Amino acid sequence: MAESELSANVVDIRRFSTHDGGGIRTTIFLKGCNLECSWCQNPESISGKVEPVFLPSRCIGCGLCLEVPGGAASRVGDRIYVDATRVGADWEALTRVCPTGAITWNARSYTVSELVELAQRDRAFFGTDGGVTLSGGEPLFRPHFAAALLRALKQAGINTAIETALNVRTEFVLTALEWTDHVFADCKLLDVAAHRRHTGSGNERILANLEVLLTGPRRADVTVRTPLIPGVTDGDDNISAIASFLASLYPDVTYELLNYNPLAAAKYDLLPGREFLFPRDANPPMLGRSRLDELKSIAQAAGLRYVL
Repeated sequence: MAESELSANVVDIRRFSTHDGGGIRTTIFLKGCNLECSWCQNPESISGKVEPVFLPSRCIGCGLCLEVPGGAASRVGDRIYVDATRVGADWEALTRVCPTGAITWNARSYTVSELVELAQRDRAFFGTDGGVTLSGGEPLFRPHFAAALLRALKQAGINTAIETALNVRTEFVLTALEWTDHVFADCKLLDVAAHRRHTGSGNERILANLEVLLTGPRRADVTVRTPLIPGVTDGDDNISAIASFLASLYPDVTYELLNYNPLAAAKYDLLPGREFLFPRDANPPMLGRSRLDELKSIAQAAGLRYVL
């Protein structure tokens, strides 16, 4: 099969993004991740499969879905409820019959050539600094597809970036790096036990890949990020330990502290069986400016020069 015809499941394509790299970007969210972070901002992207989803806010109560065999749809009082986990339901029929898209799929398959064509349509907005960012999920969860897409974008003259947790084989990282202008790499927790407890995996491979990136010839093209999850990753000790580790490799690396986003909790209402780290009635707010400044000072005191 030609590389242009390789396909992968895509959760979302976000145009006019200004937070996923330089300039105005088109961010492509690939489906599938080998981490299961308890605070995941995109939990619909953890599974690599295309899955049905019910969006109650779009439902107009027409009842057409009740006529589809399989028992996924039912009427509860004056409302319609659709069990998106129902095995054996005719989801193709359900998505076709729903007039408002309340019953839909949470991803669709795209080929490399289709995504390059979409990126070309946005090219006029990229300017000199913008381009395409691969995110997820974990874009390197499908390493051959990611490399093929990055290569095709670069050959089309489009700036590329990836957002990765680095919990993949080093060869996948290095192959993607050949066709990537900038890497945004997560470093969530330095303590291996805490990392395993909150993500389902140790961090040994992540730290090894960070060492490869930050001691290699492309180290200036790497930004390391820590999502600040209250009570989990935002402790002084964790930020100091991460910063010390990074400074031992490359003190000039750009280190970005990402403030907590409480809005992600609402996504879990659409994912039966997957629970958010915090209860809805105890979901903490974003960190205040003074606390962010404290954490930045801690990272700088550990030896990093550029902390955002």
